[in-house]
Amino acid sequence: MSTTEDRVAGALLGVHVGDALGAGCEFMSPAQVQEHFPLGVWQITGGGAFDWEPGAATDDTSLTKAVLDAYLEDPDDAVRSAADHMLAWMHTGPPDVGMATHIGLSRYEDSNDPGKAGSGHGQAGNGSLMRTIPVALARADKRQRHQEAVAISAITHDDARCTGACVAYCDLVDDLVDGLSPEDAVEKVLGHEWLDEFSPHVRRALTFGKDLAPESLHLASPEIIPAMEHGPYGGGGYVLDALTIAVGALLTPDPFEDVLPLVVQLGGDADTNGAIAGGLLGARDGIDAIPDEWLEPLEHGDHF
Repeated sequence: MSTTEDRVAGALLGVHVGDALGAGCEFMSPAQVQEHFPLGVWQITGGGAFDWEPGAATDDTSLTKAVLDAYLEDPDDAVRSAADHMLAWMHTGPPDVGMATHIGLSRYEDSNDPGKAGSGHGQAGNGSLMRTIPVALARADKRQRHQEAVAISAITHDDARCTGACVAYCDLVDDLVDGLSPEDAVEKVLGHEWLDEFSPHVRRALTFGKDLAPESLHLASPEIIPAMEHGPYGGGGYVLDALTIAVGALLTPDPFEDVLPLVVQLGGDADTNGAIAGGLLGARDGIDAIPDEWLEPLEHGDHF
């Protein structure tokens, strides 16, 4: 039985591991993943669209670290600190900066006000959901957790689908770290009236995740998650697809090391889907469930 501390560490490192495991198949179709990894994605290989070193932090892990460091260094003003850390990261010239992230951080730089940043309604990528887990781990008080999840998301992603997904995800992580079962955690979030304050599509995404698990995740493909193949986020990157996949992974009762490869083998935005699902799986199973060979190469493993 994992302890609370094990599950906190598992949540953070689950994000990093999922990011690193998926980086090698980012932007591939499922068929291309199968061609490159005929036995499945069981190793952190690096490579991929940006030729990552094995275990390197992509934008997913780097921005998660930015939010984590904000809470470690300035918990009384974590929203502004997170914005400052993210902007500093963008100024290093990373190879992969999402469009909404670039817009939001540029607006923050111009205004010096996190509340006047954001990329606007209609920008519903997964770039804030992938970095939100430190909020859940830092804030046990639900009201404060919700406020800061919304505010830190809205620095770059202020669409209600994004802010709502971040709040739902943080509540899931908080309950999992406290030892609630995955099934009960999902039902608890679905039962909250606050969920209706955001887009109704957030509730649908959570419900679809229940339908995706456990058997369907083994057969999942972009064809059964429509927006992964069609629309403006064809090939992945839509925040609610990422939430659906993560909930499906969480509710699949197989071990961490067996579920996470199913997620990244979907291709598309594989590193981000892996990071978001990995956070939930790590909060569910604890750090001891993550294979040592996946932990060893992580760029920020010791820091996390």
